[in-house]
Amino acid sequence: MTRSTASPPPGAADLPAAVAALIGKPQYEEQSEFPIEIGYVYNSCAATQNGNPLYWDAAVAQALTGGRIAPPTMLSVWMRPHYWAPGAPGERKALMTHFDLKELCGLPEAVVVSNEASFGEPVRMGDVLTSRQVVRSVGELKKTKLGTGRFWVIDVETHNQRGEWVGTESYSFLGYRRPEGEA
Repeated sequence: MTRSTASPPPGAADLPAAVAALIGKPQYEEQSEFPIEIGYVYNSCAATQNGNPLYWDAAVAQALTGGRIAPPTMLSVWMRPHYWAPGAPGERKALMTHFDLKELCGLPEAVVVSNEASFGEPVRMGDVLTSRQVVRSVGELKKTKLGTGRFWVIDVETHNQRGEWVGTESYSFLGYRRPEGEA
């Protein structure tokens, strides 16, 4: 699923130019650090006590989906970089576009307001995935109970090595600055 490029919502005319320039433009296109493997699937299913035979039994997976697949809910797992890797420069974070927005807007605090996922082709063992982050909207500056800030939406679109869309995760955030004197 690829959404159409959106303009800033009405009232967001107060956006810094650098923020407005990010809306609708793909950022941080990255490939998964390793091919998808069953060990991660087993660990995730064990941690969540997911006993679905589709993920544990190769014969069931073959009969139902033509081979082993990962649970769709693991989509974000594959695109989260290890905090450290040999030769990687500095600290590595997922959703770097979010951290860019916090800095560009001068909003040091943030919370995830909602997360929604849409799924396409199943993620199969051996797949190598590519994701990209797209800022869909950045709202006007407003006062909330947490402080003064902005809401923004970032989509993480993911495709496999065959160019097939496997899913999109849409994150809504509130970036904010706490009122003076609050820690």
